[in-house]
Amino acid sequence: MSYIDLDETRPLDIILLGRIAIDFNPAYSDSVREEFKPLKDVHYFEKYVGGSPANIAVGVTHHGLKAGFIGKVSDDQFGDFVTEYFDAQGIDTSHVTRCTNGEKIGLTFTEMLSPSESHILMYRNCIADLQLSVDDIDPDYIASAKLLLISGTALAESPSREAAIKAVLVARQVGTPVVFDIDYRSYNWKNADEISIYYSYVARLADIIMGSREEFDLTEALICPGMTDEQSAAYWQERNAKIVVIKHGMEGSTAYCDDGEKFSIKPFPVTARKGFGGGDGYGSGFLYGLFQGWDIQDCLEFGSAEASMMVRANNCSDALPGPDEVRAFIAEEKAQYGEMVARA
Repeated sequence: MSYIDLDETRPLDIILLGRIAIDFNPAYSDSVREEFKPLKDVHYFEKYVGGSPANIAVGVTHHGLKAGFIGKVSDDQFGDFVTEYFDAQGIDTSHVTRCTNGEKIGLTFTEMLSPSESHILMYRNCIADLQLSVDDIDPDYIASAKLLLISGTALAESPSREAAIKAVLVARQVGTPVVFDIDYRSYNWKNADEISIYYSYVARLADIIMGSREEFDLTEALICPGMTDEQSAAYWQERNAKIVVIKHGMEGSTAYCDDGEKFSIKPFPVTARKGFGGGDGYGSGFLYGLFQGWDIQDCLEFGSAEASMMVRANNCSDALPGPDEVRAFIAEEKAQYGEMVARA
């Protein structure tokens, strides 16, 4: 069954809107290997493109989809690095523009203490990605895509929040379905009321909503706090949503569809290198499955497999796999743990 109508005549499969950042991860290669240790003791780092919507753009491109991006980056060497990386990946950067007042791209330093404990140190003062403005939103560009993904971090401050909201309203006008990846990050947000106000506004207009239980709680705080997963799904489907995906970390995730069906999945077991990046793999794999017209259960399985592959990797962009790698991983996991290893 097709839950989302995708206009196959449009040249771009998906446009993503939100932050592009740079990750500095402890080096972990054959030549230099920083084992699990506090960040203060790490001497060697590897530099990668980061930021959840940027990583998802890379992930879906690795799956053969045609992606574009709407975002703002710094007008310096780091801005060069991320745009040239996108270009090399085949991601359309015609609507990734440079800041003009010295704003800098976000930097993330990762601390990997053990397979079960990792932390992130963010540098986001005078930040570039939140300088996106309504003038950067081109209706014709949004009309050229089959799908638009909005990252919730883009709603944290003006002028980015107005730009993101304009993009959603334009998408509704031109018939481009909207994915709202709630993508909560505590930095930049000033208070819980703002989170609920802006998240809930975009969620009301989205065709697909993806987030953790905590993220749905933040979204619903001023609407109906304390809802169960089933109540949350029903509430947003009464507005516009066709698919609501609610994640519970290691307990798994469930997709609620507007025909009343629900499908659940558990993570594939792996030895983790870090505790983040899984959501980007999950989103990439799940959306790829939707574009292939798969059953929702198969979309979830593919997304969950890709999430597990990413938490065992040392980065969140270069390591994003292609579809053949994901299929091979699923086959290996099922051969080791049984056919129903990830079925809830």
